[in-house]
Amino acid sequence: MSMITLALSKGRIFDETLPLLAAAGIEVLEDPEKSRKLILPTNRPDVRVVLVRATDVPTYVEYGGADIGVTGKDTLIEHGGQGLYQPLDLRIAKCRVSVAVRSDFDYAQAVRQGSRLKVATKYTSIAREFFAAKGVHVDMVKLYGSMELAPLTGLADAIVDLVSTGNTLKANQLVEVARIMDISSYLVVNQAALKLKQAPLRRIIDAFASAIPAEKN
Repeated sequence: MSMITLALSKGRIFDETLPLLAAAGIEVLEDPEKSRKLILPTNRPDVRVVLVRATDVPTYVEYGGADIGVTGKDTLIEHGGQGLYQPLDLRIAKCRVSVAVRSDFDYAQAVRQGSRLKVATKYTSIAREFFAAKGVHVDMVKLYGSMELAPLTGLADAIVDLVSTGNTLKANQLVEVARIMDISSYLVVNQAALKLKQAPLRRIIDAFASAIPAEKN
């Protein structure tokens, strides 16, 4: 019996993957918020879940540390997605990547005048491509967290970050000035595993496919 290892990150992606796993008859036996374990057992002896940082999911799957994983489109774009089979948009953990600035900063004016913008983000590839397409010159500042601080402290004019409700922006007197792309989470599969463990993986992929939440218009 070959073991199937599924890489997930804690939080929204983990929580919203659980119903899809249930559809495949898989139940995670421990709560990642309560357990200190990084490898969680399931009700199936041949399936286990490894908890990794969201940004590391594609790496684990690409290099075979996991057979399959669930990761945001934002992470996939930044990672490059090479060496990964991406069979399904799971339509979970939805949000968007947007540009935000301090509410007193005239973004439209700065773009019109061709000013150089200082942009803080963890999503440098997405940001670079977006501003290049708009012909806006930017200096990137790579940050890993608390993006909202960057415009407030003068570190940057704008940030490019994930937005779901917009409440964090509002609370920090920031406004969303451009929506770059909508994000959801994808199933990714290691290409070698797909050949070696084809039947068990195919069953999981098909069960996920049938359980994907419907588009809400």
